[in-house]
Amino acid sequence: MTATPTRAAEILARPIAINGLTVPNRIVMAPMTRMFSPGGIPGADVASYYARRAAAGVGLVVTEGTFVGHDSAGYSGRVPRFHGEEQLAGWRRVAEEVHAAGGTIVPQLWHIGMVRKEGQNPVPEAPAVGPSGLRIGATEPTGTAMTQRDIDDVIGAFAEAAAAAERIGMDGVEIHGAHGYLVDQFLWAGTNRRTDAYGGDAVARTRFAAEIVAAVRETVSAEFPVIFRYSQWKQEAYDARLAETPEELEAILTPLAAAGVDAFHASTRRYWLPEFDGADLNLAGWTKKLTGKPVITVGSVGLDGDFINAFVGEGSPLKGLDDLLDRLERDEFDLVAVGRALLQDPEWAAKVLANRLDELKPYDAAALQSLS
Repeated sequence: MTATPTRAAEILARPIAINGLTVPNRIVMAPMTRMFSPGGIPGADVASYYARRAAAGVGLVVTEGTFVGHDSAGYSGRVPRFHGEEQLAGWRRVAEEVHAAGGTIVPQLWHIGMVRKEGQNPVPEAPAVGPSGLRIGATEPTGTAMTQRDIDDVIGAFAEAAAAAERIGMDGVEIHGAHGYLVDQFLWAGTNRRTDAYGGDAVARTRFAAEIVAAVRETVSAEFPVIFRYSQWKQEAYDARLAETPEELEAILTPLAAAGVDAFHASTRRYWLPEFDGADLNLAGWTKKLTGKPVITVGSVGLDGDFINAFVGEGSPLKGLDDLLDRLERDEFDLVAVGRALLQDPEWAAKVLANRLDELKPYDAAALQSLS
């Protein structure tokens, strides 16, 4: 099939409901860390950055990861926080500008856990914490295994951030449960060696994430969307897997859906690859099949190669657009998140919807330093 203006608009421009939120189209801005918020405060430049993409047709903006209010949550004072009077005032301005541009926006709530290295934390005395104090690939603990009090404090921090998000006018929240960060460290057997109620089989390892979701759900209004992002792969282990079979994946996703997740964001490096043998469904497709919830797919949309190795090369900068539209049309998943291609070209959504593909700017990692 050819990605004609009519077809692209018909498929991508359809609105969709996520709980009480109507997203005006199927294009999502993926969360991308930028470190442009000194003191953790998003300024006017951050508001302009997001509003520019919303004005160009992005239906839902998921912000860069924002640290919840826990001393061990972060690694840089230049990454935005989602707690504190000045920080939340900055985010209120961001939400207002995105809304004025016609978009919707949710903050991604984040705790990095054991990914943090010594000397990186804005709170130097706070230890790196995780389910078992294990970094990815380590055989011995290098950090602190979380106590029940630690667990309760982090759950409370996520809930407080979600309540703040609703209070300042955000349209929902996304819980970062992917890529080897704290929530994912509990989900994955490689970093969760606990022998209490938070460790063991796949269902037990999901308890921490499910309790965060439930606490968030209880804190916000019933119609306020809660999105959960997860992945098989980790930042330091691209071949890691939470689940080897659909049955194992169902065991993980079912408690999360029951706890109050309204939509899942299934993070993959290449959206077009099947997740399990015997079916063409990608991770987002399996997530929708197993939970019935709306699902966002992501992974190298608009790049010449996968996002780890993407560069300006031969071929269309819209890799697999026809395939993407086919999958959306048959409801394999519901929305598509665009990352680095949208960072490179703020007008990406408008150009795709109008079939102005020859105007797209191909991804160029070297040029991103100067982009806003």
